[in-house]
Amino acid sequence: ASAWLNVFLSFAFQSQRLTRGWEATLQLAFDTVQLAALIAATGGLSNPFLLLLVAPVTVAALSLSPFRATLIALLALLLAALMPLIHLPLPWGVANSSITLPPLFQLGQFAALAVGVVFFALSAARVSQDEARLVRALDAAGVVMAREQRLSALGAMSAMTTHELGTPLATIHLVAKELQADLTEDDPRAEDITLIAEQADRCRAILATIREAREATDIVHAQIPLDSLVAEAAAPFKGLGVDVGVRAEPGEGGAPRAPILKRSPEVLHALGAFIENAVSFADTRVNVVATWTADQIMITISDDGPGFAAEVLPKLGEPYVSQRGEAHLGGGDMGLGFFIAKTLIERTGGRIATRNRTPPKKGAVVQTLWPLSILQAPDLD
Repeated sequence: ASAWLNVFLSFAFQSQRLTRGWEATLQLAFDTVQLAALIAATGGLSNPFLLLLVAPVTVAALSLSPFRATLIALLALLLAALMPLIHLPLPWGVANSSITLPPLFQLGQFAALAVGVVFFALSAARVSQDEARLVRALDAAGVVMAREQRLSALGAMSAMTTHELGTPLATIHLVAKELQADLTEDDPRAEDITLIAEQADRCRAILATIREAREATDIVHAQIPLDSLVAEAAAPFKGLGVDVGVRAEPGEGGAPRAPILKRSPEVLHALGAFIENAVSFADTRVNVVATWTADQIMITISDDGPGFAAEVLPKLGEPYVSQRGEAHLGGGDMGLGFFIAKTLIERTGGRIATRNRTPPKKGAVVQTLWPLSILQAPDLD
């Protein structure tokens, strides 16, 4: 029956479209009824393969809405409950022999099925929900990355536009000069052609200024000292009622001057997200401390707020784990912001660690750590 149903469906729905929820529900309900009928015809609750009824329930929990999955689970349990009333004896392979298992054993079989249905359904539903949340979280992180990439692309587009406009302006300037050479002093077009030539010269001068300024600033803009990086990340959150202190200092073996880093929109966004969250929950002060050694960079963000809850602390960085109002982290709600910031840090080759301050001090601490070689800008000398 199942094979004929699949043949019918393959001809009835030849277009490559996704199955609707109600269609999948009906198919799984049919599979459940068919499997229950087969089990009832071979002993009912005495059949050791009774637990196969868990399979369609698990599939429903993974792929359907909670309401539809619940319907399939209730259908499976209802059919199993009817088996003591409607079933055939279990064939034992011996002629004219039939063994009826005690009612208590059959009740245990039904209880095992009920526990299996509930357990597998809840577990599968949890896995499906976590997967869907992770997909949405990754999509949100992708949106942030795409926004940063579009901003970077604007600079490249302006450079390309400046280059492309140079050719037609040069042509306009050349034609205007040739027309000027052919004009007499009393020609009424002389003033207009002279104006065209002057404006073309002006446009070329503007483009040259833009090109030179971009060439001069590209290298400078692409690099940033570590102390300037943390200051830039913290700047938008000063003056919001919480004192934001920024400090940069060498660690053991670190050079006296702060290292020059490659400007990274991902790092700036992630640090800004962590600082914003700290400001949102600090009582009076947030400290941002950047330290460097000969081979690594560490940025520590701490506040004097309530800190992280002990039960949530080990799960921070997972999507939809929310405890300190991570809606402020730019990811919407339910911990997506922390997940996005953590993802950006890890994509740049870093890692993060979270903890609470040691009592009697209170507050949360977020530390980010990178190998210096990953973020350090190349030496232009």
